[in-house]
Amino acid sequence: MRILVWHVHGSWMTSFVQGPDEYVIPVDDARSPDGRGRARTWDWPRSAREVPVAALRDEELDVAVLQRPVELDLVERWTGRRPGTDLPAVYVEHNTPPGPAAASRHPLADRSDVPIAHVSDFNALMWDNGRAPTTVVDHGIPDTGYRYTGERARIAAVVNEPVRRWRVAGTDVLLDVASRVPVEVYGMGVDALREHRPELGGHLHDLPQHELHTALPQARAYLHPYRWTSLGLSLIEAMTLGLPVLAVATTAAPYAVPPEAGVVSARPDRLVEAARRWLHDPQDALEHGRAAREHALRVFGLDRFLSDWQSVLKEVTR
Repeated sequence: MRILVWHVHGSWMTSFVQGPDEYVIPVDDARSPDGRGRARTWDWPRSAREVPVAALRDEELDVAVLQRPVELDLVERWTGRRPGTDLPAVYVEHNTPPGPAAASRHPLADRSDVPIAHVSDFNALMWDNGRAPTTVVDHGIPDTGYRYTGERARIAAVVNEPVRRWRVAGTDVLLDVASRVPVEVYGMGVDALREHRPELGGHLHDLPQHELHTALPQARAYLHPYRWTSLGLSLIEAMTLGLPVLAVATTAAPYAVPPEAGVVSARPDRLVEAARRWLHDPQDALEHGRAAREHALRVFGLDRFLSDWQSVLKEVTR
């Protein structure tokens, strides 16, 4: 199939373009959000090719995979075909409802011609999907290999823009934990945490993904402080690398982290208690990390993800 798809979420897209199809990715001169083209920091196959916006009308497309409401209009303007009518389409919902959670109506809730593919059962439950057909395709990521050493007696977290996304990202939980056990934080904009917790200064890092995958598993365990998110891919990546997990018990985290892989709790005190235990007992951390990796490979493996997407795309284009 020839799939029209935008480069919106780099990590998700890196997995998606590993499939057997041809991926047509819009690009413009400014590489704007509507035309980013191929990723520059991830290794994508040649089957993921850039096509200038002005040339999209000449492309033979089989299906559109949408990820933002604006793309419904972009498809029609740039290809001359209406998604769901002239061109089969499916909409990937990456996000939890913006709120109020129990009453948020999905932008496609009044349409029946474009199904919604949620990235977690929690998402599908919380959104009011109206009459739109819905399905769930859990995340899947490439296996980066078992890299855990746990040599640093610190707890690692990955949070992008932790100050701007304060309560959503659970930054308050992160800083609470950091006040009681050694913590290191990775992600975009983490330097802004210095003014809130100066002692973290030497343990704030913004690294490219390949460097992150080397640095992260040297920490003793991984902390997932998010209060409101679909399911951060960094959590699955950490588990795949072999880190044991401490996670706030919200959204899809209880499903993603079984008891043998770590501790999931809505009480930060319990996360701190487990962190202290692992800091003093590296062998216990190692065993939980191995279980985390086994679970991640089984539930969030790339082969399962691509197989599920093939089923969805074949159904949409049938």
